[in-house]
Amino acid sequence: MPAEKKGTEEDIMVAVGAVVLDETNRVLLVKHVEAKRGGFWFGKWICPGGKLQRGESLEEGTKREVKEETGLEIELTGKPIVFDRIVKRAGKTELHVVYIDHTAHVIRGQLKAGSDVAIARWFSREALRSQWDELHEDTKRLLLESRVVDEDVKIIA
Repeated sequence: MPAEKKGTEEDIMVAVGAVVLDETNRVLLVKHVEAKRGGFWFGKWICPGGKLQRGESLEEGTKREVKEETGLEIELTGKPIVFDRIVKRAGKTELHVVYIDHTAHVIRGQLKAGSDVAIARWFSREALRSQWDELHEDTKRLLLESRVVDEDVKIIA
């Protein structure tokens, strides 16, 4: 039996995650503790998520990633939001990610930053508006495309 191919930096990453809302429609965001993959997400607020593992369904991967990063169990809602990000430097592709995210609601658990997350917190509409520049550009895009916020950064979920 051939050895399983080890992932390389040349691979296209499939990332799953969720725009998680609580019972008051606050949005859950996280910050990573270390600068993985060239620090692309480091230092900015992002939705919880990560790499889909071989053999996982999109739903399983999304629920696993959210639980690992936040301690929360979720129920997915709505259809997936799909987009990609290609980062090039000096003509070379440094990062190629296909995001497959869902909206979700918390069903149980206590919020606690875990795995590679330094901080996990809930954002109200006012907090999102005041800290919009602290969100990663892909997070902003995801919040808008999921229709959780509108162009004026008002939560509309």
